[in-house]
Amino acid sequence: MSEADAAQPGTGVSAHLTGIDHTLIGVRDLEAAREAWATLGFTVSPRGRHIGWGTANYCIMLEEGYIELLGIVDPAQFTNNLDKVLESREGMFALAFASDDGAALAQDFAAAGLHPDGPKDLKRYLELPDGDVLPEFKLVYLPADETPDLKAFVCHHLTPELIRRPEWLAHQNGARRLAAVTICSERPADAGFGYLPLFGETALRAGDGFVEIVTPMGSLRFVTPLHLRRLYGGAGEIPEVPAPWPAAMTIEVADLDRAAGVLARRGIGFHGGESNLVVPAAAATGTILEFVASA
Repeated sequence: MSEADAAQPGTGVSAHLTGIDHTLIGVRDLEAAREAWATLGFTVSPRGRHIGWGTANYCIMLEEGYIELLGIVDPAQFTNNLDKVLESREGMFALAFASDDGAALAQDFAAAGLHPDGPKDLKRYLELPDGDVLPEFKLVYLPADETPDLKAFVCHHLTPELIRRPEWLAHQNGARRLAAVTICSERPADAGFGYLPLFGETALRAGDGFVEIVTPMGSLRFVTPLHLRRLYGGAGEIPEVPAPWPAAMTIEVADLDRAAGVLARRGIGFHGGESNLVVPAAAATGTILEFVASA
């Protein structure tokens, strides 16, 4: 997206809002999803199980940011509406922003006239060969109109050392960083401008058919359906999903040729050239996956 001058991470409502923490990928078959992402060249960390909920996950931990594959293991328990998401499709359906202090962040949000809910406690078992450990989080929620065109919340990690082991950060495809999330929107300008209270005016860049918010960790890109097809249509069919929906993730890799070699050897079709590789949504549980080289 080179149609506008580069933006800089802005100063928004709170210094405790530090960027994009992770994406959430809803899947109908958790074990099949784990295998699919491993085939793409990612190291998948051991399974987690949310306490008191009917959901479990596998995570792909990156040096900056991560990907959460989320599925239902007990439909009789609370699923946080994941069951409704999966009635229509698999794929990315939500995003978590990052915070270094959930309580202070909630106070800053309220002082700025936003309407935070929380922080709320969340724990999950992480199933390790030598016994389960218990990662803990604080979550802060905002109403839908304060995170337009995107289901989002804020995550404060209380025990990051439990989920960011060095061996889980090494990936055969060279993945290093969650660089961007692309949201298909009928109103990218309205949606993108809605994030200026969170990340500040200097975070904004815009062009024909897109608006981008550059955060300290990763970017949010709001694009029209036509612009989405221009960006990623060469990689195969774009899923037919009514806008708005989070359509694509951009992952920085250490070496693009290395990533291409992994995909080719494993029979994964992709499109691209010198600047990027795009894997169709069908190969990545419903989410378009773009690889770019680290700057």
